[in-house]
Amino acid sequence: MQTPSEFLREQVTTVREKVDQVASNVAESVAEAPSVAAVSSQVGEFIREQRSAARVSLRELARTAGVSNPYLSQVERGLRKPSAEILASIARGLKISAESLYEQAGILDRRSGNPDTVAAIRSDSALSERHKAVLLELYETYVREQAATQNVPPAPRPSKESA
Repeated sequence: MQTPSEFLREQVTTVREKVDQVASNVAESVAEAPSVAAVSSQVGEFIREQRSAARVSLRELARTAGVSNPYLSQVERGLRKPSAEILASIARGLKISAESLYEQAGILDRRSGNPDTVAAIRSDSALSERHKAVLLELYETYVREQAATQNVPPAPRPSKESA
């Protein structure tokens, strides 16, 4: 028969082992955090590039997107990962498609085809967002049809996790 102190000691040991196990699992999942930070940094860099290309100040973009200056600055520096709603607001402020920001953030799969061609279509300021969307859809259809006629499977789209 166990004494109360022995029983308590055994229970504490069991709880400590369980806590150690959970802490180990948390540590493993935190080890994956750099990929999240890399995605945040990539999105922020893309937003900064688009803002510079559009010659819009950080303050002006923050105002039109409905976010604070410090928050937008943190997004651009990769310190914050914005939600899909914030990305859509930023896209409206930059007058670009929200889809392009979603792709940068890994929320949407990237389109198939040459990334330089897709980027060129997206960056053409002479095209409206509607024209860009139509051209991208036509281009993607062409790439798929070419791959099918050559009996070459189209390049696989990166998954959300690897984007």
